[in-house]
Amino acid sequence: MAAPSVKTVGVIGTGVIGSSWTLFFLARGLKVIVTDPAPGARERLEKYLIQEWPTMQRAGLHREASLANCRFVDNIFDHLKGIDVVQETGPERIDFKRELFAKLDAKARSDTLLLSSSSGIPSSQFVTDCKYNPGRVMIGHPFNPPHMVPLVEVVPHPGAKEPYITAAVEFYLSLGKKPILVKKETPGFIANRLQMALNNEAYSLVSRGIISAAELDTCITAGPGLRWSTTGPFVTNILGGGGSFRHLVEHIGTAAQVWAEDMRKHAFDLNPETISILDANVRETIGNVDMESLQRDRDHVLLDLIALKSQTPSFK
Repeated sequence: MAAPSVKTVGVIGTGVIGSSWTLFFLARGLKVIVTDPAPGARERLEKYLIQEWPTMQRAGLHREASLANCRFVDNIFDHLKGIDVVQETGPERIDFKRELFAKLDAKARSDTLLLSSSSGIPSSQFVTDCKYNPGRVMIGHPFNPPHMVPLVEVVPHPGAKEPYITAAVEFYLSLGKKPILVKKETPGFIANRLQMALNNEAYSLVSRGIISAAELDTCITAGPGLRWSTTGPFVTNILGGGGSFRHLVEHIGTAAQVWAEDMRKHAFDLNPETISILDANVRETIGNVDMESLQRDRDHVLLDLIALKSQTPSFK
């Protein structure tokens, strides 16, 4: 299967991720057949697409992009023969995914890619009942919100077939995404593991009264977060080492070991007491936020940053 031949995508689920995926696929000129059994799902999706379409217009639409290319159906299994790629965004439950993908595998064309947006359940745990072509089932995990953030983690299970793995990567690439191929299944995949490592240390520092939640956020947004948006940890280390990764790591090695030992000593323990401590600090130092304005401003900044990076040779 060649990724550029994809014309129609099936999206299962219209929650936060499913709606965002639908918006993104439409903006890239694809036809989208979407389904969700939840009451009012169709109306909520339509409202969301209309509300967010101006953002996609600002980002730049494919010449064939249109909200009219979205079709909401009650039973996606009746439409699988016309779907080239399925992007599942249902509940994070193994039983749900196992039953769903068994049906998709049995009814979809043999060349249709079956991708799951699961943020932590590896496909090896729900591909077990697929009897026809399980080699085309794998994870295509986006980073929220998918219509804005380019990252997609492609995570094959051990039985996934190479042509389909390549097709999945090429599919996301053809839409302007930045897919990474995770070579071995690991709990939480990559981005969420990195994020959780940082979050756990942040929770530890705030719960121990070392810094406020608001100032902790500033530590990231006004410091490492700015650098990480252009250079990841390894390239940042190369730059910090004057062009040598080894020099930087050896230079800070002794001090870093002390930090690491202290972090292990004070590893955050998630329990009702620590959650209450953190929540009180968040409410006191951050308070209520205007979600609509904050998300709008965040999206505008992300659009500008993504556009700037795409025009800068080192960050394309």
